[in-house]
Amino acid sequence: MSRTQFYQSVDTTLTQIRSEGLWKPERPLRSPQGGEVEVVGQSAPVLNFCANNYLGLADSPSIAAAATSAMQTYGYGMASVRFICGTLDAHRELEAELADFIGTDDAITFAACFDANGAVFEPLLGAEDAIISDSLNHASIIDGVRLCKAARYRFKTRDMADLETQLQAARASDTEHILIVTDGVFSMDGYIADLAAICQLADTYDALVMVDDCHATGFIGPDGRGTPALHDVVERVDIVTSTLGKAMGGGMGGFIAARQNVVDLLRQRARPYLFSNALAPALVGGAMESLRLVRAGDDLRRQLESNATRFRSAMTTAGFELTGEGHPIIPVMIGDAALAAEMATRLLAEGVYVTAFSYPVVPIGTARIRTQMNAAHTDAEIDRAVAAFSRVGHELGILS
Repeated sequence: MSRTQFYQSVDTTLTQIRSEGLWKPERPLRSPQGGEVEVVGQSAPVLNFCANNYLGLADSPSIAAAATSAMQTYGYGMASVRFICGTLDAHRELEAELADFIGTDDAITFAACFDANGAVFEPLLGAEDAIISDSLNHASIIDGVRLCKAARYRFKTRDMADLETQLQAARASDTEHILIVTDGVFSMDGYIADLAAICQLADTYDALVMVDDCHATGFIGPDGRGTPALHDVVERVDIVTSTLGKAMGGGMGGFIAARQNVVDLLRQRARPYLFSNALAPALVGGAMESLRLVRAGDDLRRQLESNATRFRSAMTTAGFELTGEGHPIIPVMIGDAALAAEMATRLLAEGVYVTAFSYPVVPIGTARIRTQMNAAHTDAEIDRAVAAFSRVGHELGILS
């Protein structure tokens, strides 16, 4: 294929994406992330129902001040990887605080949880081992598993009978170590993994357990300590990966929390850690303050739960098909990708900012509007959003 033909094929793919209603527009904001945001091209602020800003901390003045203070103390960036000259005392302080919060010996930070999931498998498991992964696990887990030589098994999402079948198959193959991997929360569907049942099977088959808790850390479970705490299996879960970029202030950064020897080995062998710059000082300082706010955040968590309950109840009464349970991710199922995209566009005109999710983010034919609640929203704002959904739903024939 010639160079000209290559660019023609790219154009063909882009045209196909648009024609199938799968184009994902980016709408620039000109305000901080919050319950309301200013979107370029909109004449007035709009309600934001599609951010991972669960506790409403992304525009926290105290987090911004802590980030500024850290930058004034340590500078703009480290210009180095951790083992050369990129480790601050503040990095180690943050990692110790994260480990204490999650309930593990230690933690190790990365530029993002995508990097953490890309880092965790290859140093710990080899060709004689096996990874059994939930079929709906996050793309970063899928990519991380691909980098590892371990045998790969998949079980149907949240299906414990199928997980046991895969465990039996892995054990029958004379596997040395088995690692069960699951999202703590399935972010496209709003369901929480049944970690208690997973850990029970892990005990039966002497397997390790890893949880990606990005959509739980800070607001799910006692004190917001995540799905292992929710299911009272903190000591049984071997590895937790999560993010600083969602409820924990909405900045950047990810981490792995585990036993001391596991973290020590990852510091020596995890490629995204060894070959990427250390977290910038401002992110470290902001994360420390966000963790302080999260520890004291019971009121925020109660408000978030109340908002989710109010929205789910009202949307169900209005006649929408919803999925998920027990989580502030509340997907509104549409089915057709083009219809979902049109609904998001019309809702923005109604003053509600949401995003349509379609293939390849979700399977073909299961397009949806994934709404996410925020502790900063008021009852009146929740009601305004439901009213806008209802108007647009009737206009588009989604509601009868």
